[in-house]
Amino acid sequence: MNKNLIAIAVAAMFIAPAAYADKHNSKNAIDNCVAAAQAKFPGKLTSIRAEIEEGKAQYELDIDANDGKQWEVECDAKTGKILETEGEVAADDATFTSKAKVSLDIALKTALAKHPGAVMKTEYEVESDGSIAYEFDIKTAGGKLLEVEVDAISGKLSNAEEVVWQIGE
Repeated sequence: MNKNLIAIAVAAMFIAPAAYADKHNSKNAIDNCVAAAQAKFPGKLTSIRAEIEEGKAQYELDIDANDGKQWEVECDAKTGKILETEGEVAADDATFTSKAKVSLDIALKTALAKHPGAVMKTEYEVESDGSIAYEFDIKTAGGKLLEVEVDAISGKLSNAEEVVWQIGE
């Protein structure tokens, strides 16, 4: 029985991305996204996600750049064009801590009040415009994985992104 489950899981890893790509993007969008992200932030691609944000399909790439920094790059799933970049920093990074007015606990309460579930991951983000945010991956009781951001200065909750599939970390 376990062999059948493993076979189904492996097949799903290939079928789900292909179905997502066929429905939401042109044939080369993911290639364009990876190429643009790697040109901007050369390094190791550690994960790719397909997400839905405000009804629009997008890809999110995580890159461990050659300069030692970590980057998150979001691209349009139809064109592969970069929509947004964010730097991922440590919890004690001065760029983050010097600006943060909202604590992690308050940000977490804000996120979970709107999207109850289990927090799977917490990240500290520095946006391309210099703003900062807490980013949480929350698995809902219904089994959905959501990416939720809370502004670390204002405490404002952004719209959740639904993770459709992920390859990598």
